[in-house]
Amino acid sequence: MTVATPSFTGDANPYGGGDPYADYRTADFDFTHFADLADRRLGAGVIAANDEFFAERENMLRPEPAEFDPEHFGHKGKIMDGWETRRRRGVGAEQPHPTAEDHDWALVRLGAPGVVRGIVIDTAHFRGNYPQAVSVEATSVPGSPSPEDLLSGDVKWTTLVPRTAVGGHAANGFAVDVEQRFTHLRVNQHPDGGIARLRVYGEVVPDPAWLATLGTFDLVALENGGQVEDASDRFYSPATNTIQPGRSRKMDDGWETRRRRDKGNDWIRYQLVEQSEIRAVEIDTAYLKGNSAGWAALSVKDGEEGEWVQILPRTRLQPDTNHRFVLASAPAATHVRIDIFPDGGISRLRLFGSLTEAGASRLAARHQELGG
Repeated sequence: MTVATPSFTGDANPYGGGDPYADYRTADFDFTHFADLADRRLGAGVIAANDEFFAERENMLRPEPAEFDPEHFGHKGKIMDGWETRRRRGVGAEQPHPTAEDHDWALVRLGAPGVVRGIVIDTAHFRGNYPQAVSVEATSVPGSPSPEDLLSGDVKWTTLVPRTAVGGHAANGFAVDVEQRFTHLRVNQHPDGGIARLRVYGEVVPDPAWLATLGTFDLVALENGGQVEDASDRFYSPATNTIQPGRSRKMDDGWETRRRRDKGNDWIRYQLVEQSEIRAVEIDTAYLKGNSAGWAALSVKDGEEGEWVQILPRTRLQPDTNHRFVLASAPAATHVRIDIFPDGGISRLRLFGSLTEAGASRLAARHQELGG
């Protein structure tokens, strides 16, 4: 049974002091377990906008929740943590209102091309100055196109979110069911207003030609098409952090679990980009000093019905340390599980190897099927 996506419309109450998020409207959207394809850490960017008079377009992709300072004003007015355009006007005194077609837009380069499963357009703190409606279009253009390239008449855009009324000071979520690989979005606000944050949840679809050229690469990296399937605990931070690009820069940039009071252990289960052979492993506990995992073990399986096979026995981990292991041999695998004992966390997991012939063939077929 398909569950309707919660939606919000209308103004929020004016800010009355205290916690600015006290009356924020939000919901649990069933697509937010996917990776954020518009994450700056993956290389996403807001590359153009027709107007950003009050607040810069780049704010939409900031990773942290939008902040609100009621006393923060500048020469152009209230300074908001988001993208905010000026108020649109009509052509003259006889027609003071904008037309139905008038709107503002921003072009977003996804950090990792992929299939979009859901979008959140967050209007936090835009209580009476949010757009009346929004729409989102997507396209797939190879290489590194300029804004002028994307705005040319030669580019085909596909509607992911039709023009839809939204609410102020709310997380407005939209499920997407278009089975196609996209590289860029065009976010429209009708006719004007402000958007605090944009999140684009989906599945990374890497370029098989690029991976084939690399040969050996990180098979579980988010940017290469790896993903977290499940985890025992997400209390302090998401398990997806462990496959983000680069080294962790602070404690909450990794995965940390709550303190266990039983005799169990915590774990993360991953899906690799495709069937692969793993040759080397890195388990990093950077910035996890008094709360790193004590020990870790790795297991793999081939296919959903495969049997789990241990490739790294339970091994002692040190705090704030990058641990490297060269594997003598490893069976072909599509899934990996890391078990940590008893609890704590790791910051990054890297699995270096290459695709099998069957894995490379399936990856290329899916890429073509999705329009890559």
